[in-house]
Amino acid sequence: MRQARTLMVQGTTSDAGKSTLVAGLARLLFRRGVSVVPFKPQNMALNSAVTVDGGEIGRAQALQAIAAGLAPHTDMNPVLLKPNTDIGAQVIIHGRAVANLSARAYHDYKPRALAAVLESYGRLTAAYDAVLVEGAGSPAEINLRDRDIANMGFAEEVDCPVIIVADIDRGGVFAHLVGTLELLSPTEQARVKGFVINRFRGDIGLLQSGLDWLEARTGRPVLGVLPYLHGLFLDAEDGLADARVDKSGGDAAARLRVVAPVYPRISNHTDLDALRLHPQVDFSWVGPGQPIPPADLIVLPGSKAVQADLAWLRAQGWEPALRRHLRYGGKLVAICGGYQMLGRQVHDPLGLEGAPASIAGLGLLDMETTLEAEKQLENVTGTLALPGHAPVSGYEIHMGVSRGPALARPSVRLSGGRPDGVLSDDGQILGTYLHGLFDHPDALAALLAWAGVSDAERVDLAARREADLDRLADSLAGHMDLARLADCFGDGAAATALRAGLA
Repeated sequence: MRQARTLMVQGTTSDAGKSTLVAGLARLLFRRGVSVVPFKPQNMALNSAVTVDGGEIGRAQALQAIAAGLAPHTDMNPVLLKPNTDIGAQVIIHGRAVANLSARAYHDYKPRALAAVLESYGRLTAAYDAVLVEGAGSPAEINLRDRDIANMGFAEEVDCPVIIVADIDRGGVFAHLVGTLELLSPTEQARVKGFVINRFRGDIGLLQSGLDWLEARTGRPVLGVLPYLHGLFLDAEDGLADARVDKSGGDAAARLRVVAPVYPRISNHTDLDALRLHPQVDFSWVGPGQPIPPADLIVLPGSKAVQADLAWLRAQGWEPALRRHLRYGGKLVAICGGYQMLGRQVHDPLGLEGAPASIAGLGLLDMETTLEAEKQLENVTGTLALPGHAPVSGYEIHMGVSRGPALARPSVRLSGGRPDGVLSDDGQILGTYLHGLFDHPDALAALLAWAGVSDAERVDLAARREADLDRLADSLAGHMDLARLADCFGDGAAATALRAGLA
C-alpha cells in the first residue's frame, strides 16, 4: 500500500484563493505525472456536483478533480453543509443527506463527521501519491476552533504540513498573514511551512521590502506571489461571481439580454456560466432592491429553500415582472428550484427546507411539486425538445417531485427515454431539473436560437475550463518557489516532480 504525501492549503479569509490554489497545484502535478487527488474535509456551499459514485460534493472539489484528471468522488468532500436558513443546514455525509441541523446541533455532531472525514482520507492516502487538502474559511476563527474538522483540527489529527494563502487585492495582506499565524496554537504554528500571496498586480519590486519583513517576522518563507489573472473563469465554490467576464467580443457584440434573480438561497448558479461567457449575451444578475431590467430571456436558477426564495421573489416584484415579460413575448428558463416555483403549488409536508407548509406557486405551469425525503442524485444525458434535438448533459440534485398535466410536454428527453421538465404549449417557458442545461455547446446554441439568436457563436465551457486550468498551472509554475514547495511534501512523487527541471 502506498502512502500519500499530504499538503493542506488554508486561507486567511474566505475567498482568499484556497480553491484556486489547490486546483492549480492539482493540474501542475497532474501534468508532471503525479497521481494527485483533492480533498476538502468539510465544505459549506450551495454549488454542488454529482459524483461518479452517485453522491454529492462541493462544486470546487469537482473542479479540482477535473484539474487532477479524475472523476469527482464523494471521498473528495466527505462532509458538505448546504445552508437552508441563516442558522441551519442540510448535512451531507459521503454524498448523502443525513439530517437538517442547526449550527449548534451540528457542533455536537462533529465527532461523527470527523469519523467520516478520516475514513475518506484513509482511502485517498492509500490510493494516490499526493493529497491536496483545502481548508475552509480561516483557521483563526476562534469561535470555531473547538471540535474543528475543517482547518487545523484536521491538520493536527493527520499530522500534515500547511501553507497559508492570502488575497493581497483585498488589502492588509501582511496583517492577515501575521494575525492568522499569531492566533494559532504553538503546535499549529509549527506545521505552517510558508505563505502564498494571491491576486497581486503591480510592480513586484515595490512589494519586496514587505516580503522580506514578513519572512523575518514569522521565520517562514513566501512560497509565491501569484499575479491577478484577468479573465480566469473557473467554477465558483459558492459566492456569486462578477457577472462581467472576459469575452472575446465584449458586450458590444451582445444580441440577447439575459437576467437572473439572486435569491437568498440561490444554488448551483454555475448553471449560468456558459451564458455569462457567451460574447453575444448581455448577462445581468439582479439582486435585492435592484430594478428588474427589460430582457429577452429570464432564467430562474436553482434554490435550496424554494418556498422562502419564492416569497423573496414576490417581495421583490418578480411575479408581475415575469407575467409582463411573457406577455410581451419574452422567454423564460427555470432550473430545478426555479422550475418548481412555476407550478400551482409547492408542498413541503416534511419540513425539509423549513417549517412544513404548502404555498401557492407562480401558476405559470399546470403542475405541483412535493418535496420528498429521498434526494435525486444522477448524472444524465439526453436531447432537448427543441428543433434539432441538440444533445444535453448535466446532473440532477433535487428533493422535489413534480406532477401534473404540463409534464405531458417535456423539455428534455433523457437517455433511456425518461422525460424531464416542461416546454409550455406556447413555447415561451422551458422548465427542467437538469443542472448544466447550457453547458453542452450544441445545447447552448439551440437554447439561444430558441431565445432569439439563430446564428449564435459556439462557446465550449468545458474547453474554456481546461484552458484556464492550464493557464493557472502555468502561472503557479512561473511564480512559485517550486523547490521550497517540494520541501513541504517531503519526499515522494510530488516532491520529485516539483524539483524536476530545477537547476
